[in-house]
Amino acid sequence: MVPMSSAPSADFFQPLKADDPTVVGGYRLAAVLGAGGMGKVYLSYTPGGRPIAIKVIRAEFGEDPEFRRRFQQEVRSAQRVQGLYTAPVIDSDTEGAQPWLATAYVPGPSLAHAVARHGGLPSSSVLLLMVGVAEALHVIHGAGIVHRDLKPANVLLASDGPRVIDFGIARAADSTALTNTGVSIGTPAFMAPEQASVGTITPATDVFALGLIAAFAATGASVYGDGPSHAVLYRIVHEDPDLSGLPAELRPVVTRCLSRDPADRPSLSEIIELCNEASPVPLRQGEDWLPRDVTGSITERLQLPTPVPTPVPSPPPHPPTEAVSPGTAPSAGPAPTALPSTPASPYTPTSMAAAPTHAAPTQAAPAQPARGMTPPPGYRPQPPYPQPAHPQASYPRPPYPQASYPPGHGMPPTYPTQGFVPVSPTRPKRTGLIVAGAVVAAVIGLAVIGSLLPDNKGKGGDSKASSGGAAGGSASSGASQKPAEPQPVSYQGIDVPQNHQLMFADNPPRPAEEPTGAGVLYGHADLFYYRDRMFGDEKVGTANGKLVLLNNTEKGSLETCRAVTRFTDKLGMDQLTDGSQICVLSKAGHIAVATFRGKSGANEPSKYLTVDLTIWRNAEDVKKS
Repeated sequence: MVPMSSAPSADFFQPLKADDPTVVGGYRLAAVLGAGGMGKVYLSYTPGGRPIAIKVIRAEFGEDPEFRRRFQQEVRSAQRVQGLYTAPVIDSDTEGAQPWLATAYVPGPSLAHAVARHGGLPSSSVLLLMVGVAEALHVIHGAGIVHRDLKPANVLLASDGPRVIDFGIARAADSTALTNTGVSIGTPAFMAPEQASVGTITPATDVFALGLIAAFAATGASVYGDGPSHAVLYRIVHEDPDLSGLPAELRPVVTRCLSRDPADRPSLSEIIELCNEASPVPLRQGEDWLPRDVTGSITERLQLPTPVPTPVPSPPPHPPTEAVSPGTAPSAGPAPTALPSTPASPYTPTSMAAAPTHAAPTQAAPAQPARGMTPPPGYRPQPPYPQPAHPQASYPRPPYPQASYPPGHGMPPTYPTQGFVPVSPTRPKRTGLIVAGAVVAAVIGLAVIGSLLPDNKGKGGDSKASSGGAAGGSASSGASQKPAEPQPVSYQGIDVPQNHQLMFADNPPRPAEEPTGAGVLYGHADLFYYRDRMFGDEKVGTANGKLVLLNNTEKGSLETCRAVTRFTDKLGMDQLTDGSQICVLSKAGHIAVATFRGKSGANEPSKYLTVDLTIWRNAEDVKKS
């Protein structure tokens, strides 16, 4: 590896800036790989020295509860994607102040970068690009994910074929507060018509985007032209693409992918067949699938920068002292000596920046060496004064459990402490705590004395009078009043597409996508409709409570839903007929009656069911008399 300053090209390894973190989740950062609407991507390394890419989500998104919930779901789904043409997710933190996820680092330029730098690719490379991306989408869709943001910047060109990245992450930002405040998710020039017109997103949406990136790879331009976003989106929805500059062998497959109607677009397996038919030789990914000048960009990206050293503050201004015997006044000792330097690992910094001035004990704790990193020359262990927890304290993170490391491989080194005796800071005064303790003790004493006084009830005493006359009577009568029942709110004719969900807290409840297959069962849906990929049957269910299918003698009402007990969490569509009613009791305290009103026909391009909803929000807090 070479230091960052000697990298042959600085346009893809940018140095960290003052506002960039130096450590994320225990991983020490080495460089900036890129930035987008949702966050920033950094280069780092695993404890074993493998390079990884860490995407840190923008703080604004992390503050949105709906985004965080969806991001957690998308990361769980993405971890199931293990295709040959994807960059696997190897680590993540969806609970922290700024969520992040780490994927394998792909040493290759993006399609956008390669075309901007070297122009369009030959037809043979474009056909191999299409079959590789089609295979990646097959695995991604199999995990219940629609990419939604497939574009040249999210397709990396590795030496042995393309890699699709950032699959599903854009979905987490949909329907959040930020999508309405100027944050753009998705690239207009690579959106499908249904995406541009806020229609239903399906796997066919990614097929349209595949046709767009194939045309871009071959011609170096968008087939819908340039200009303002709204103008491009209008042309995508209402006009035909300009394929005049596309080579003849690519035109049939690209034309079908760009069909305005999702039902007319080819399946992923059909795309692979069409590409093989268009190629004069069998399509095989290999070292020669890209032009030589693009391959040179891959070689450049193999020369990785080293991690950025973290400045280590000096110890607090209390001078270290020598060990003394009891009763002997301590004497000032010499300053602690620097530790001997140790050989640097392949990704250990070989020099340190100047240390800042002394920090008071109330400041944040100095950074400790990252797991698997050799301590820099001059590092001093820190005294045990009260410190806030450092982010690296929770390291190692999955999938690097500490028990799996053999001695001397990636484990934190032990630092000698001879000649350094930490000095505890002066203990603060506890006057406030003593006063607070005395007040609490007095309150407890009064409560005990009150419990020993005789009760006037039943002995001729008036309990109302003893409690303060009219005030006591008012409180007594108020306690006997029944809390008000929640008011029902009804919504008619809600169409719920397959693999979508409803949340009863939404007003009005609006269908939203949820990962299909097993993923939907572990989401947060109050009511969902999905197709079981294993058995092929369709179901409605809840992942956030319980539900009951009412029989013909039961009326869908708040009282009935509270009284029924034959609970389940999902029902087969074969159990429902027009007018069937389902009670749903969510863990959030909402109760709803869903009345089934039918489903889509066999010949319709999309699958959906229609329900009427009556919702009693926060009903579980109401007590029955």
